[in-house]
Amino acid sequence: MPPHSSWRVALPHSAAAVPVARALVRTALTELEHTADCDTAELLTAELVANAVEHAVGPGPIELVVELLPTGCHVEVHDPDPEPPGGLTRPGLAAPDPWQEHGRGLLLIRALSSACGHRATASGKAVWFRLSAGPPRLRPA
Repeated sequence: MPPHSSWRVALPHSAAAVPVARALVRTALTELEHTADCDTAELLTAELVANAVEHAVGPGPIELVVELLPTGCHVEVHDPDPEPPGGLTRPGLAAPDPWQEHGRGLLLIRALSSACGHRATASGKAVWFRLSAGPPRLRPA
């Protein structure tokens, strides 16, 4: 794998962005034989993109940024809404209602990522997570 690879892709501001983002992350990690957990990266990416599609207000695109590093992968979703995501970096919040369909995405991101957070950008915000690289994958003989 190259020491550092990155992609920046504009996504539609619609539910169609979620499967596109999932496929992009899976393809990047699989084709470059990266050791970060593909399933977890795909799940967390889907959560970030779905949140951006559902909650971001304002004109402007949603962008997916994927960086593959020797130490793991870093995924960011940029959207035009400057409002920080509630509960991403505040683990003391109440648990989601088990009867509700929504409300677990940020909990998953906090629980499954190596690190996560958000930052302001010139056009809104970026919400991100990082996954550490695992041991090298064994190839079938």
